[in-house]
Amino acid sequence: MGVMRIGHINVRVLDMDAAVHHYENVLGLLRADQDEDGNIYLRGWDEWDKYSVILTPSDRAGMVHIAYKVESDADLDTLRQRIADYGVEVDELEPGALRDCGRSLRFHLPSGHLMYLYAEKTFVGKAVASTNPDPWPDGLKGAGVHWLDHALLMCELDPEKGVNKVAEATRFMEEVLDFKLTEQVLAGPDGDVQVATWLARSSTPHDIAFVGGPRMGLHHFAFFLDEWSDVLKSADVMAKNTVKIDVGPTRHGITRGATIYFFDPSGNRNETFCGLGYLAQPDMPVITWTEDQIGRGIFYHTGELNEAFTTVYTDGV
Repeated sequence: MGVMRIGHINVRVLDMDAAVHHYENVLGLLRADQDEDGNIYLRGWDEWDKYSVILTPSDRAGMVHIAYKVESDADLDTLRQRIADYGVEVDELEPGALRDCGRSLRFHLPSGHLMYLYAEKTFVGKAVASTNPDPWPDGLKGAGVHWLDHALLMCELDPEKGVNKVAEATRFMEEVLDFKLTEQVLAGPDGDVQVATWLARSSTPHDIAFVGGPRMGLHHFAFFLDEWSDVLKSADVMAKNTVKIDVGPTRHGITRGATIYFFDPSGNRNETFCGLGYLAQPDMPVITWTEDQIGRGIFYHTGELNEAFTTVYTDGV
């Protein structure tokens, strides 16, 4: 019952032609649709719902909304009541309000980010079909990413003013949407300030993450690849296409994943990510990283944080 996984992310882009080239030819997403407002819909070849990424033309970059898929339509009724009981305003939208989706719930997380929940989206099937499938389809472009894996959202954090939207968003995800806290970073004089969290509903190390910063925003959204060699190949593809690489290829201590971070032409940060890391079983103890080991947790090999990695990001609303 409840949330199953990430469904899609909607981001704003400054130059649609450049963005489409990036997401189709560098990442290897497949074009799914285009609407009358100029929004482009894409998906990974290993996804079966119609789309997982929406590109919206705009004069600024950043996230419009993020959406998660629930197991059944009846779950929406239960979750709507739980969200309202928590004190968060929630709207129920008619089928089609989210393109190609059934009815949905719309609300803002305590961090300020806009989230949707839905149960139904138009089914199109994997590019390799479901009967006697090949391990990958012919004609893949660029990195050939499998699916949209997760997103990391920046939350306002100012302990001196008593503001910790990381902790507030995390509590909401745990208590209302039944996400499991898998990892966290604790900081502050007493080591009790929750400055970053990773949460899961599936068996992966995280389906969403929150990190504290000076303002709310979108840090990155990530796409899954099979293995380390695929991450290295994605770096080659980026170099061939003069994509701005932020960090990597390297390994995370947190989640144990192998990674490379880079920017789309509008400045939205992407990630190609591989490695299950571990199974996020319901009874797994929470993994905690202390303030003195944050660098090792984020970039395990060097143990050093790139300052821009935590200060450069796009808007979250």
